[in-house]
Amino acid sequence: MLVPVGHTVGIKLFSRGIVVVKLTDGGTPARECGLRTGDVIVKCGGSAVTSTEQFQTLLQKNGSEAADLQISRSGNSMTLSVEPSQNDQGVYCIGAWVRDSMAGIGTMTYYDPSTGVFGALGHGVTDTDTALLMPFSNGSILPSTVKAVKKGEAGSAGELRGDFDLTNDLGPLYANTGSGIFGKLNTAPGTEAAVPVGTALPGPAVIRANVQGDDVREYCIEILKVSSNSTDGRDLVLSVTDPALLETTGGIVQGMSGSPILQNGKIVGAVTHVLLNDPTKGYGILIENMLDAAES
Repeated sequence: MLVPVGHTVGIKLFSRGIVVVKLTDGGTPARECGLRTGDVIVKCGGSAVTSTEQFQTLLQKNGSEAADLQISRSGNSMTLSVEPSQNDQGVYCIGAWVRDSMAGIGTMTYYDPSTGVFGALGHGVTDTDTALLMPFSNGSILPSTVKAVKKGEAGSAGELRGDFDLTNDLGPLYANTGSGIFGKLNTAPGTEAAVPVGTALPGPAVIRANVQGDDVREYCIEILKVSSNSTDGRDLVLSVTDPALLETTGGIVQGMSGSPILQNGKIVGAVTHVLLNDPTKGYGILIENMLDAAES
């Protein structure tokens, strides 16, 4: 029994190590040592790397001497030797853009009243430059209110635009997976009743979505296709049929990822992606796949 939520939340996530998102042009130390976009720098000179600022401090302490970088590449660990160089300001650097965190807006799918565990998004938080899953260290969700909607059009994805309070955590995250983000709420959300978990079938259904202020409503959709062997959060093919939602958003927009899908009074999945050439259609993940990821 799960409570289908459907309210947007702010999401902040910090990576384990720092992600290399871009290499500067030319014969830089990063290129010469074999560093690649998408690599995760875990250690520098034997010290664990915890943030971009701390990594910069380690480089300044190291100077121009060769330093060992322990990295993770496609799940494999390896060590590279890099010799930092000074830029025009006298700062030691290696010629790589790095990132240690992400923040954005998404939708909470469900809350388990028996455990306090929640699931959101239906897909993982990925780096905006590399499109790779952010290596997870810690994070949390925050209260969010939808302030505006950029309506989706063919060839141009729409989005929910909201405010969230960075100082007010609703609960910590414990996982960032390809099937969603998961955590544990500090307090139960709202007073919605729990519903059974069900099996999605082609046919009419509804989604719970928050596309204006704090208001969560149910909107009609059609499940066009169900696939049980998808591995990328595209288990369901969806079509938005609700005139009110089409008028407000044009269909599925960024920020609606995680909106729970209900069919015959049961929660069966969550919205995950939009079709860029037709925002009235998109994809969803089966709820059983989210629950499996929550427990793994």
